[in-house]
Amino acid sequence: MEELGLVRRAKQGDVDAYGRLYEMVYKDLYRFALFTLKNPQDAEDVVADTVADSFVGIGKLKADEAFRGWIFRILTNKCRRILKRYAERPVMKEYGEAMSGRENAAAFSLGGEDGVNREDLMDLYRAFGSLPQEDRLIIGLSFFGGYSSEEIAAMLKRKSGTVRSRQSRALAKMRQMLTGAYGL
Repeated sequence: MEELGLVRRAKQGDVDAYGRLYEMVYKDLYRFALFTLKNPQDAEDVVADTVADSFVGIGKLKADEAFRGWIFRILTNKCRRILKRYAERPVMKEYGEAMSGRENAAAFSLGGEDGVNREDLMDLYRAFGSLPQEDRLIIGLSFFGGYSSEEIAAMLKRKSGTVRSRQSRALAKMRQMLTGAYGL
């Protein structure tokens, strides 16, 4: 597998190999950060910090095949810190301000050509944003990172059954909110 070879080379200090790894995971990292933080600038910053930290620390990665889980764990921890700072803010920005513009819809490959309009996307953001922090992390790691409940459980130090249960309830809550938004 190409990714394993790149990880091995990156661990030996090959900057080009790390750059290719970055290209392979950037879109998923950014999507996860943007959906979690709901702020494009913060998402870009946290991904940049994650990439910098992972570049410095890749030599410490024990299992080459664990690269994606490892880098998402770094990103998840950084997002958690930012969410804590958000909670300390006196006033949060409205979703519309933080998530306005076509570039954000395009970041999720949901822009016009896929038939999803901006209002639908905003409803999805609101439903996702209404979830508790850990549920957002579980949904994000599952859908943007492609991780199984067992992998997410290991990352979050939870039981896989707990992860599956929280994911199911979170998706049901989002579905209920979206159904209500569309009067279905």
